[in-house]
Amino acid sequence: MKALVTGGAGFIGSHLVDRLLADGHQVTVIDNCSTGRLENLAHLGQPAALSVHVADINDPAIAPLFAGIDWVFHLAALADIVPSIQQPWPYHRANVDGTMAVLEAARAAGVKRFLYAASSSCYGIPDLYPTPETAPMRPMYPYALTKRLGEEIVLHWAATYQLPAMALRLFNVYGPRSRTSGTYGAVFGVFLAQKLAGHPFTVVGDGEQTRDFTFVTDVADAFVTAAASDVVGESLNVGSGHTYSVNRLVELLGGPVVHIPKRPGEPDCTFADTGRIRARLGWQARVSLEDGVKAMLDSIDYWRAAPVWTVDKIEDATRDWFRFLGQDRPAP
Repeated sequence: MKALVTGGAGFIGSHLVDRLLADGHQVTVIDNCSTGRLENLAHLGQPAALSVHVADINDPAIAPLFAGIDWVFHLAALADIVPSIQQPWPYHRANVDGTMAVLEAARAAGVKRFLYAASSSCYGIPDLYPTPETAPMRPMYPYALTKRLGEEIVLHWAATYQLPAMALRLFNVYGPRSRTSGTYGAVFGVFLAQKLAGHPFTVVGDGEQTRDFTFVTDVADAFVTAAASDVVGESLNVGSGHTYSVNRLVELLGGPVVHIPKRPGEPDCTFADTGRIRARLGWQARVSLEDGVKAMLDSIDYWRAAPVWTVDKIEDATRDWFRFLGQDRPAP
């Protein structure tokens, strides 16, 4: 198969490229490198089956790259909560307009499969755990909203234009090569940089909140499994099958702790109901949290250049988070 991966130099995208090449596919990568890094693909060398293009997905000039492509994996997006609150327009352009641009390029090229990386953040604070795909959509901040809008467009294109498309709602993906940008974000990157610097782990609240930490190679496997299936027009949760406390993560990483205030708009638990993806694709995660954390610690040097977040820096970085998400909100 010939596969195209938008965001293929990013965290999840680079692992998906690894998997596709290992399976013998030809792979085209499109990435503007705003958050992705070409270094994430450097370990591959220059295989004949891989072509990499530094380009914006909103640029019409990318259209010829879709010619002859069988599978499109659309992972390119802007992530992170606080920047999306501060600058919603770039998030709309990347996550909504960009998704439509990629869909139209794929439709014009007659691709056989289109897979979209949706986000479990669309559920907001759910009423039910584990959370099924039928749960109400309650995006709490612009990043979640724009990812949800992108998902809606993908499903609409599947229904209206019969594009063979589907979406995977990803839960708390972690693993080597996760971003080390200057933005305060995912707990694993924050904790690993703190561990390297000899700083305490900044645990939000009492640390008893739980997350459905899903290892990145399991996520790559879910994408490949979905591409090889005949499922169309559906959204499926991708999770580990478990939920783990932040305190358990700290125990596995090993180190001192300092507590910081609980943040508004964050669920106390994320936990995917994976019954539908098991039934529809026969897929389930394989990597335990213990094995995943070991893999992270084995590659901890990757985070040496990452910013080290202290209590004061986090307070400053999340000021707008509390300002906008801490207010009373109308019921959805």
